[in-house]
Amino acid sequence: MCAFALRSNDLAPVSVCLRVRRALLSVVWVPAILLLGAAPADYQSVQRKFDLIEAGRLKPGSRVELTPSELNAYVEHQVPMVTGGVRQPRLTLLRPEVAEGTAVINFAELRRSQGNPPGWLMSRLLDGERPVSVTARIRSSAGQATVDVLSVQISGVTLDGKTLDFLIQHFLLPLYPDAAVGRPFDLGDRIEKLDVRPQGVTVLIGR
Repeated sequence: MCAFALRSNDLAPVSVCLRVRRALLSVVWVPAILLLGAAPADYQSVQRKFDLIEAGRLKPGSRVELTPSELNAYVEHQVPMVTGGVRQPRLTLLRPEVAEGTAVINFAELRRSQGNPPGWLMSRLLDGERPVSVTARIRSSAGQATVDVLSVQISGVTLDGKTLDFLIQHFLLPLYPDAAVGRPFDLGDRIEKLDVRPQGVTVLIGR
């Protein structure tokens, strides 16, 4: 398990140790944890690209293009397999290095799906669906990436400090115990860089 200290102004999302698909999914799990109808062809396409990357046979300098529709197809397919309590997860690539994730989340149901049902008082506080939005900056080079949270909103209210720390400790980490928070993590699979742009994400393969 990666060791880290949580700071209100230095919080980042998700676990991505060694797998590009975990790296990309984790970008969207920021809203899903702190926080449509894609075509089946998009999911099949992105799955083939992930398999190709992980097979390790791509030449150095190869570039794999992941479109927004492919990424959203993957997120929509994978999120229900990881946890309950999350609906309509959506990723929007806003500008270079910046993405926004949104979802509708029932935090009490999320805890139950993790095998940690909240007590009576916490159930009263957490039950009910809430719109969640997170904006994050994704920087990467030399086989490492860092994801920094720029803003987090639940039901239109911006979160920071201890409230955000609580969500990471009790909702993110139980699902992603290897989460790297606020510091660089290895991309793995010979991935040199993830180039995030509004048109999509380019995966650059290194040596």
